[in-house]
Amino acid sequence: MTSTSQAPPSGARTAHPEHLGHVIFIAAAAAMGGFLFGYDSAVINGAVEAIRSRYDIGSAALAEVIAIALIGCAIGAATAGRIADRIGRIRCMQISAVLFTVSAVGSALPFALWDLAFWRIIGGFAIGMASVIGPAYIAEVAPAAYRGRLGSFQQAAIVIGIAISQLVNWGILNAAGGDQRGELLGVEAWQVMLGVMVVPAVLYGLLSFAIPESPRFLISVGRDARAREVLQEVEGKDVDLGARVLEIEHAMKSEHKSTFKDLLGGTFFFKPIVWVGIGLSVFQQFVGINVAFYYSSTLWQSVGVDPADSFFYSFTTSIINIVGTVIAMIFVDRIGRKPLALIGSVGMVIGLGLEAWAFSFDLVDGKLPAAQGWTALIAAHVFVLFFALSWGVVVWVFLGEMFPNRIRAAALGVAASAQWIANWAITASFPSLADWNLSATYVIYTIFAALSIPFVLKFVKETKGKALEEMG
Repeated sequence: MTSTSQAPPSGARTAHPEHLGHVIFIAAAAAMGGFLFGYDSAVINGAVEAIRSRYDIGSAALAEVIAIALIGCAIGAATAGRIADRIGRIRCMQISAVLFTVSAVGSALPFALWDLAFWRIIGGFAIGMASVIGPAYIAEVAPAAYRGRLGSFQQAAIVIGIAISQLVNWGILNAAGGDQRGELLGVEAWQVMLGVMVVPAVLYGLLSFAIPESPRFLISVGRDARAREVLQEVEGKDVDLGARVLEIEHAMKSEHKSTFKDLLGGTFFFKPIVWVGIGLSVFQQFVGINVAFYYSSTLWQSVGVDPADSFFYSFTTSIINIVGTVIAMIFVDRIGRKPLALIGSVGMVIGLGLEAWAFSFDLVDGKLPAAQGWTALIAAHVFVLFFALSWGVVVWVFLGEMFPNRIRAAALGVAASAQWIANWAITASFPSLADWNLSATYVIYTIFAALSIPFVLKFVKETKGKALEEMG
C-alpha cells in the first residue's frame, strides 16, 4: 500500500549550500565517467584507418570492431541500476574504473583483431555503467536549485573527453611523423592513442574515493546518520535535515528495489514515461552525432582532406562541442530543458540538411568542389554546435530527473541501454551507408532531427525546478 501522508517541508527546493565549490567538485568527480565515454568515443577516431590497414579488413568488418564496444555499453547500462541499488553508487564507479583501466591496456596491446574487439567490449561495459551512475548520482546529490547545471556536468565531461582525446591523437600523430602506423614508444602510433586512456581511467577511480555516497542510497540501507551528514554537506545548514530525511523516506516507502518488471505496464509493454525516456535516447543518437566523433577523420579524408588536416578539423569540431555545452549549462536552468531541445532540433535540421546537400556533389580530382567542401565543413560545425547546446545536455538531465523515484534506477538503465543500442546501430551502419551514398545517409539523419521536434512537443514534460520526489 502507498502512504498518502505528506512528508514535512524541508526547504530542499530552495537549498543553497555554503560550500558550493565542494558540491561542484562532487558532481565533477562523478562526471569523470562521462569523460571516459567521450575520450573512448573519439580516441578510436584516430585509429580507424590504422586498424583497417593493419588487419586488412573492409568497411563492414571495420564498423563492427569500432561499434562492438557499444554492445558492452548497452549491457553495462542495463545492469548498472541493479548493481548500484545493491552495493551503492560509489562502488559502481570504482568497478567501472578498474574495468576501463584493464580495457585500455588490452586495447593498446592486441595480438589479433578479435582480441582488440574483446577489450573494447570490456571497456564498453565499464562506460555503460558509468553513463548510468553519473547522472543518477548527481541528480541524487545536487541541490534542486542547481541540479540542472550540475547534471549537465555529465555532458560537459563527455565533450571535454572528446576534445582532449582529439588533441592527444593529433599530438601523437605528429610525433609519429603523420603516420597512424608509425612507430612510437616501441609500438604503432594508434596503439599509443588507445593506451593513453589508462590515465583518465585511473583518475576516475581515485576521485571516487574522495566523494560521499548518495544520501538516498544511505537511507535505503539504514545509514540515516551518514545521510544527514551528506545532506548538510551538499544542501546547507539551513535545510531541516530531519524533515529532509523524512521526505526521502516518504518517497521511498512504497518502493522496492527497482527491477525491469517495475517498468512494465501500459498499452505497449513499458509504462509511457519509460517510452519517453527511450525516445529521447534514440533521437539523441539517430541524428548521427557520433559519426562526427567516431569517423570524422575518415569522413574528411573520403572527400579529399589531407589526413593531418582531417585530425585538426576533428579537434576544431570538438572545441565547438565544448562551446555548445557551455551555452547549454548556462541556459538549462534559466529557460528550461524543453525549449533548449526544440532550439537544438531546428539547428540540427539546418546543419545536417546542408551537409546532405554538399555531399550530393561529385568529387573533382578526389575532392569536393570548393564551395561544397566549405559548406560541408561549416555545416558540420553548426550541427555539432546545436546538438551540444541542446540534446547533448538536456537528454542526460532529463534522464536523471524525469522518472518517479520507485522506478528511477531501472528506467534510467533501460533508457541509457537504448541509447547505446541506437549508438551502435548508427556507428555500425555508417561505413557501409557512406560507401552506398553519403548524401542520402545525411538525409536520413536530417529526417530524424526533424522528427524529434513533434516528439518533444507532444510527449516530453518540463522538469525544470521540480524536486525528484515530485516526479511521476
